[in-house]
Amino acid sequence: MIWIKGAFIGLAGLALLWGGLLAYGAWRWQGRTAGLLADLAAAKVAQPATPFDPAAMADLPPPVQRFFRAALSPGLRPVAGANIAHSGTFNMGEDSDNWKPFTSRQEVQTARPGFVWDGSVRMAPGLPVRVHDAYVAGQGVLAPAIFGLFTLTELRGPGAIAEGEALRWLAESAWYPTALLPGQGVTWTAIDDHSALATLTDGAVTVTLTFRFGPDDLIASVRAKARDRMVGGKMEPTPWEGRWSDYRRQDGMVVPMTGEVAWLLPEGVKPYWRGRITALTYRFAD
Repeated sequence: MIWIKGAFIGLAGLALLWGGLLAYGAWRWQGRTAGLLADLAAAKVAQPATPFDPAAMADLPPPVQRFFRAALSPGLRPVAGANIAHSGTFNMGEDSDNWKPFTSRQEVQTARPGFVWDGSVRMAPGLPVRVHDAYVAGQGVLAPAIFGLFTLTELRGPGAIAEGEALRWLAESAWYPTALLPGQGVTWTAIDDHSALATLTDGAVTVTLTFRFGPDDLIASVRAKARDRMVGGKMEPTPWEGRWSDYRRQDGMVVPMTGEVAWLLPEGVKPYWRGRITALTYRFAD
């Protein structure tokens, strides 16, 4: 019986240690998240608060005009920021699929463009990998850490990482579509009757995406010729696509509730993020 008691004490000690790691990691991670959010708020600039007027869209490509009429209510003020919660699955496999559940919260700012994504991927029961994915003041951030303590990699700064995160901000503008209006920082170039190029310039960062619109005139997909992908520990420019679906009306806008993001590889499409919005609130320009 003594060995049983000893084993029980040992297991209890391991449980306490594990719980302590989880709690300490969460506390440390919360502090890092707060720092990123403070930097995002400090980068905020004044933005035009001109209400949406469908009659003022005449100079835009026809599919973009139709999109704004379908997605925005007349008189709507521009979105200044959004707080978004997600749940879904993330593909952790490089050569084969390895889908893991995640939850996240994301703070978005439209002027100056930026966001902070705070995610937790459950690799196994009781084993979270916390992830910061962010675009703040023209700088990109990608930092995953086990328990929020043990960093797996950390990419931070201008250049390719900033461009990749700016592409994400632009792709996700389907959730805050007033950011695509004239005068809000994005310019449009015609392609055909169902697609157009959107270009975002933010300081030294300039990125472009192809927006494709569906039969309902809403954004069906966005595509980049290249976005950096981690392959064998190195970043490799790779064609990239996001698809949006399950559109619903919220606060005078029609926005997607689900999405899928994928790499477009020579051997085929490789999805790596599938998510659904679980909460969404907006702040509007004064």
